Amino acid sequence: MIRHYKERTDPVSFLEAVSRKIFPQDSTSRDLAVARLEQLTMPHWALGDLMDLAVDLAGMTRSLSPPVGRKKVVVMVGDHGVTEEGVSRYPSEVTAQMVYNFVNGGAGVNALARQAGVEVIVADIGTAADLDDLTAEGKIIARKIGKGTDNMARGPAMSRTHAVMAVEAGIETAEQFASDTDIFGTGDMGIGNTTPSAAIAALMTGRPVAELTGRGTGIDDAGLRHKVSVIEGAIRLNAPDPADPLDVLAKVGGFEIGAIAGLIIGAAAHRKPVVVDGFISTAGALIAYGLEPFVRDYIICSHRSVEQGHAAMHEKLGLKPLLDLNLRLGEGTGAVLAMNLVDAAVAVLTEVATFEDAGVSDG
Repeated sequence: MIRHYKERTDPVSFLEAVSRKIFPQDSTSRDLAVARLEQLTMPHWALGDLMDLAVDLAGMTRSLSPPVGRKKVVVMVGDHGVTEEGVSRYPSEVTAQMVYNFVNGGAGVNALARQAGVEVIVADIGTAADLDDLTAEGKIIARKIGKGTDNMARGPAMSRTHAVMAVEAGIETAEQFASDTDIFGTGDMGIGNTTPSAAIAALMTGRPVAELTGRGTGIDDAGLRHKVSVIEGAIRLNAPDPADPLDVLAKVGGFEIGAIAGLIIGAAAHRKPVVVDGFISTAGALIAYGLEPFVRDYIICSHRSVEQGHAAMHEKLGLKPLLDLNLRLGEGTGAVLAMNLVDAAVAVLTEVATFEDAGVSDG
């Protein structure tokens, strides 16, 4: 079933209204966190990036005891018309099959989420298949914009209106769960989605497509050359405006990528940290950052993917990933893994004694 939104006099006004709720991290909370961490019973800043994360969490949540106990990873799902060009090893039917795997708890993200105490939410933003049975049983969220994007190699992936709707779907998902969630994670599923993600990366970073395009599901050298050619052709044909993130999303993006951008925007509006997963999720983060730069203050980059363009995306965001484990699965697996480090950072901030508390000389 295709979802229809309520009529709005100005479809962008909703995005603008939400963006006006987004502010930078709280500097007072950050300063207090730094002051405490500098007095812990260890050499100065001995836990490095973990302590930096603790400061960020304090600034995001306005608290010296950042609430992070209630964790959710939202797996946004969508299909892509560009798979018609043979850019993936797998057919688009695998997207829906994986949704059932998520629901049954058998995917990589499910296993890692159970380990980290994270709830997995699956949202259908644009699968080609009908998943009404799962919706009726309350096993997934139905926010379907359409049955997959159009083939960006032959024209725009979607209309601008649909691009706005995709971002709104992500914002509404964040709003739906904000009251009982302390920290969000982003996830994705959509066969072919490294292709639009590479296109977004190239447009938003200004770097060459060939420099940013990876093997996705494991295509060979010939397949990689073809994939680069398809992306370059789609950019030439559609001529997206890099200064207009909605134009980029509409012309070479994906429904689930837009929804990831919206989830990040919605989380930031509620002052909730959001742990961004891999290559596809970071493409969504670039769209969100382009729409509202202050979202950067709420993003935690979980890991650096094997996808070769991922480092350039982090550089554009000005953020450093926590992990580098040669991951390339997606689904939110990296985000869920990094939730363990979020817990660790809060433990350092709240549980390690200061020199004064412990009666230890600091020299």
